Formats: sequence, structure tokens, C-alpha cells
Amino acid sequence: MMKIFLRFVLLGSLVALCTLTPSSKPAVADSDGPPVDSTQFTKAVAGLKQAEQALYLFERIERVEDRKASGAGDANGPDVKVARVFPAGTGIARISLGPDSKPVNEAAYRAELEKLVGALNWAASSGKQQREAYEKLQKKQKERAELIDQTKNAFIFTFLAQETRGDRVLSKFRMEPNPSYKPTSRMASIFSKVKGYVWLDDASGQMARVEGDVTDDISFGIFLGKIYKGSHFKQERYEYGPGVWLPTYSQYDFDARKLFSQISVHQKTFASHYKRVGPPAEAIALVKAELEKLNGSATAEK
Repeated sequence: MMKIFLRFVLLGSLVALCTLTPSSKPAVADSDGPPVDSTQFTKAVAGLKQAEQALYLFERIERVEDRKASGAGDANGPDVKVARVFPAGTGIARISLGPDSKPVNEAAYRAELEKLVGALNWAASSGKQQREAYEKLQKKQKERAELIDQTKNAFIFTFLAQETRGDRVLSKFRMEPNPSYKPTSRMASIFSKVKGYVWLDDASGQMARVEGDVTDDISFGIFLGKIYKGSHFKQERYEYGPGVWLPTYSQYDFDARKLFSQISVHQKTFASHYKRVGPPAEAIALVKAELEKLNGSATAEK
């Protein structure tokens, strides 16, 4: 729950950034310019929304590193989990892999793929349960979209400088809460407690990087919990298709309270090997073909 809540903070920051118009920045690249008009829409808005949808169409491999404590005092190192992440209609399937991103046990891996085919067949079917599941997903997406709309006026962005990342040129902006912004929901009120920096890719106008801090304690629910001031997040994004920029690295470092328990989360997620598999009706054939190949190899080895 805590991680999901903080990801809402991150998501809102990303979308707020994407309402920037790169051409509106001042020509000077080594000093603060005037605030950028964040009410102007660009293709970056459509790009980020496209990326949100793409996460339900692209499979990927994720390496998640969880560290119980920050700093050198964590002698045991992070807890590392690697998984193949596969969209399955109304949900996301996760198939465990080894540290080398390959299956640890072939039989168990085939069993997971068979379960995935079942989930995809269910998601591709029409029925009351499927309809209700998709309606529930659409409701969540609508709520997220409404929160996204609130971010258009929640922040003030100021151009700082241009930087390079590989062969790309990025424009860096400072992101600060807009003092005149009036949140219309409890969730939207969190934007007044977030500040940081965002980077736009100059050539495409898409969001390439974001980094921010929680500047004041954020409470959620009446007694459920609190994310403490000083929590930090960052994300890197790269292009995986025309206009499709997907996250390759995400980091969350925060201390929080959930009910009567204190929580310290230090998590890094590395995403790679993105591949478009399409909606369930298309993905079924891909997974079945992979299963047939694995079963053929298993038979040949006997």
C-alpha cells in the first residue's frame, strides 16, 4: 500500500511535467529562466498516456532490489527478485526467474506459462466476470486520469540547463508546488508536498527522467499511515517505440508508518527486454508457440 501510494506521487509528477512546452524555455542554458507555462499541452501528454497503456501491451523483465536498511550497515545486501512481467488483460502476471534472468526450473517455468495461457484465455473471453473485471480496471484508470488532470496546475516548472544522456540532449527543469493551486481531492493535495527536478528529451519532447523529494509528512486514511518527510524517488525512461517511452529504472527510498508499525523501504527496479505482446487475444498465440517449443525441447532430451 505504501509503495502504491508513493507511486501515485511519482505518476502525478511525471504527468505534470508532460504539460510543458520545450520550445517555451529561455535560450539561456546555464541559469534559471522564468517559470514555464505548464498549461500548454504537447505531444508529451499523449506520449505518457500511451506509455501507461503500453505497460498492458509490453512484456518485460524486472529486477527488483529491496534493501531493509540504507547505508553500509546492511551487511546482508539487498533482497533481489527477478521476474518476467507479462500483461494479462485486467492484470499483470509475474513469472519468477533466476539471477541471470533465465528460468531456474524448466518444468516449473512451463507450468507458469500454462497458467498464463489460462489467464489470457479468460481475459480474452466475453462474460459477466470479464466485463466486471475490465470495468473495475477502467474505473481505476479513470481515477488516475482525474488525478493527472489535477497536476496541470499543481506545479511550477523553471528551466535550469541542458544536459546530455548518451547521444540525446535533455532539458532540466526545477519542479516546485504552485502556491495558488487548490486541490480538489485528498489525493491531489499530496502535490503540495513534493518538489524535485524533471528532464525532457529535446528531440521528442518526452519525459526522460524525474527525481523528487517529499517535503512534508503525507498522511493517508484517517489512521492508516503516513509517509515521512525526506522520502525520495527517481525514474529513468527510454524510448522503446515511436512515442513510447517506458521506465527502465525506478527508485523509492522512504520511511513510513502503517497503523502502528514503522516501515523503511529502499527499493530499486530495473526493467529491460521490453517486447510488445499485444492484448490477450494476440498474446495467447505467442505464449502457446513458446510452450510448444519448450515441450519439443523437453521431448527431444528424453
